[in-house]
Amino acid sequence: MSGPDTHRPGPADGPGPAGPPPAAPGAAEGRKLKRGLGQLAFLGGLLVVAGLVGLAYTAFATLTSMLLFGWLLLIGGVVGLLHAVQSRGTNFFWLAVVVAALNIAAGVVVIRNPDGTAQALTMFAALLFLTGGIFRLVGGLVVRGPQFGWTLVQGAFGVLLAWLVLANWPESSRYVLGCFFSLALLFDGLGLLAIGLGGRRIIAAVTPEAAHPAPSGTAPSRPTGPGTPPTAPPAGPDLSKRSEN
Repeated sequence: MSGPDTHRPGPADGPGPAGPPPAAPGAAEGRKLKRGLGQLAFLGGLLVVAGLVGLAYTAFATLTSMLLFGWLLLIGGVVGLLHAVQSRGTNFFWLAVVVAALNIAAGVVVIRNPDGTAQALTMFAALLFLTGGIFRLVGGLVVRGPQFGWTLVQGAFGVLLAWLVLANWPESSRYVLGCFFSLALLFDGLGLLAIGLGGRRIIAAVTPEAAHPAPSGTAPSRPTGPGTPPTAPPAGPDLSKRSEN
């Protein structure tokens, strides 16, 4: 009978059983960035939904925007007052106190009378549209630059929008600010949604191993070339033991 098999595997016997493939260097960073972009796209979707709801209910959007504006003024005034108290003894102490008091007073007025605030802000917005439109028309006619046509169109559109708002004022104050607020939410949400989804696609394109990892049981392929040692064939059954028996 032959002795025990003392053959030891060498480099010609081929690689042993393959373990799980090593993780790519940028896979963790890619997954973290994709998660952040997914959250950004989710926030954009929420803003789009809020903008569409606001366009459907402009009066509710106007009231909501006025209350939000009032609370922001009130909170900002309180924070500014606390900061002024902490910085007492400086040169701008009394100026900070006056600004904080004005913010608090304006916030209280807006919260207590949101309808009157909406009427005043609508009038202010219409006057801004009217002034800007007239300046664009006059400036376009006087200067006649390369964007002469577009300048006239923008000026005419501003004057027309101001006339439409002022013609129905104060009834227009119920939907004008809410419409502008909802459009701002809608376009901001679309921008965030495009950034989030586009960024995820770019990351998936530049890091395919992070998006589609290799299966854990797959052995790595051996390189082939003129300098690569040949792979030994798999060992067959030991026939010497059968003949001796």
